[in-house]
Amino acid sequence: MKNIVIFCLLISAADALAQVVGKAFPNLEAETVEDKKVSLPADVRGKYTLLGLAYSRKSEDELNTWFRPVFETFIQKPTGLMAGIGYDVYVYFVPMFTGINAAATGTAKRKALKNTDPHLLPHILFYQGELKPYKEALDFEKRDIPYFFVLDPEGNIIFATSGSYTADKLEEVEEVIE
Repeated sequence: MKNIVIFCLLISAADALAQVVGKAFPNLEAETVEDKKVSLPADVRGKYTLLGLAYSRKSEDELNTWFRPVFETFIQKPTGLMAGIGYDVYVYFVPMFTGINAAATGTAKRKALKNTDPHLLPHILFYQGELKPYKEALDFEKRDIPYFFVLDPEGNIIFATSGSYTADKLEEVEEVIE
């Protein structure tokens, strides 16, 4: 019985995310660790973009499970025989600091500078502001999981998934981008 309930919850979450496919990604202003402003989707027009968003400590931990595989797949430049072959996409992980947690943004940036691979740092954006517009536009209601969106070169959502990293989810992202 417990498995049936979990299965139904997963199906309903997938259905909710499927409703955002085809919509324009809402405007989101965020900053790099070096305080450089990035405006999504305006600053990523022209290329496919993978965005991972998290708005709680637990969801941020799950977001981190994606760092290494996404880095190796989309960011790290191939060498040797594979040089010149790879993806030309924007990739951003976006921890969202809202409400009283917004005050922790500076601390989170300093911690990222200290503990994150320098090659990955340019791909981490920090959002500070209201959550409600994004929860409504992107149908992410479950606080404890990260949400991932693939945007086409015009800024429209063409794929959405959520939760911890799995090889199957990454393969779906790759298929959409290819």
